[in-house]
Amino acid sequence: MPRHPLGLLGRILLILLLTVAIEFGASTFLYERASRYSIEESDAHRLAEHLVIAEKLLSERPVAERSDAARELTTDRYIVRWSPTIPERPAFPPRQKRMEAQVTNWEKGLAASHLQLRLAPSTHGSVVAGEMRLADGSWIVFKTREAVQVWQFAIERTLVALVPALLLLTLGALLIRSTLLPLRKLVRAIGRVGSGDGVTVVEEEGTAEIRGLIHAFNGMQRRIHELIENRTQALAAVGHDLRTPLARLQLRLEDVRDEDSRRAMQDDVSEMDDMIASLLTFLKGEDDPEPAVAVDVAVMAATLVEDATDRGRDARYSGPQHLEWVARPSMLRRALSNLIENALHYGKSVCVTVAREEAELVFRIEDDGPGIPPAQIEEAMRPFVRLDVERGRNTKGLGLGLAIVQQAVALEKGRLTLANAERGGLIAEIRLPG
Repeated sequence: MPRHPLGLLGRILLILLLTVAIEFGASTFLYERASRYSIEESDAHRLAEHLVIAEKLLSERPVAERSDAARELTTDRYIVRWSPTIPERPAFPPRQKRMEAQVTNWEKGLAASHLQLRLAPSTHGSVVAGEMRLADGSWIVFKTREAVQVWQFAIERTLVALVPALLLLTLGALLIRSTLLPLRKLVRAIGRVGSGDGVTVVEEEGTAEIRGLIHAFNGMQRRIHELIENRTQALAAVGHDLRTPLARLQLRLEDVRDEDSRRAMQDDVSEMDDMIASLLTFLKGEDDPEPAVAVDVAVMAATLVEDATDRGRDARYSGPQHLEWVARPSMLRRALSNLIENALHYGKSVCVTVAREEAELVFRIEDDGPGIPPAQIEEAMRPFVRLDVERGRNTKGLGLGLAIVQQAVALEKGRLTLANAERGGLIAEIRLPG
């Protein structure tokens, strides 16, 4: 694996330095070319020679013949005219001093003739036009026939200047993306922690800081996994060991002759057994290996309601006779059973509704109990929390009922909501995505 001596900050600074340096060089080159026009040296040389010849010939001719002589100097490259007075100079476009310097560098004598060059528009582009003064104060006016390639508008110069900036921005984005790729892998691995997929070892790559972070995460992930596994195994062993004396107590209760005492002790043993089962179910959590299969959720909910009515409780079912859904049947049954038992424990009646709303499966359990204060609804879904004052003091169990429901719903990528009904009572709603 290649090692990178630069840290994350160093690499980002290096990328920025590289892009700034290239941008500076490219911008300097383009702006110089865009703002200071020039012509080919060979063209400058020919123009200088032509102007020297025109100056000599027109200076030697009488004033009356100069106009005709200037027309004779017109070629397929240059148009030459003579003017007795200074011609009117346009304010725009401005003089091209770089071009003037190119021409006068070839013929130094032209520097004293007040040579002035500019770019003049024509039907086929821009041409070089100008004037130069003769010794008697008259002027030679000229322009090229062939257009020169120049940038005419600031918007074009701006667009051209943006090209390297956009290219460098893309280059910088790709380099930074490559630098931060190990961080994105780490983020995805962190999102999978606790999802029941086991330990996902992230490859240690990138800068020194990122490699150190990934190394620390891999170690932390292994320790957490080992801790959870050891805890689950220990509690499973404790639960199994506790069930053995509970079973012996159940057998010995048959010898208790006092009916009331025997019934009370049987209730205590049953409650302890339920507490152990709830604790083990909660601790298994997302490590539950139960696969998701197609299950008739309507029959499941109706069966739980029938069990409640068989015990003499007021329970009703509303929904289709059959509705198949892919889910973990044991966990889903336990979640619905917990909600129904909670509803019957704190209320006198319960109504269980099963419905399919668009792409979601909805379970709605409504009771006629006292409900939960809105400020404590979120707290009620935490594990080991029992709101005895608000919902009765004869609460059994460890306060894991709603926590197990929430855990089962999370396995199905769904959501659990609790809300107080307007007419009184609590509405527990489970929504599972399709």
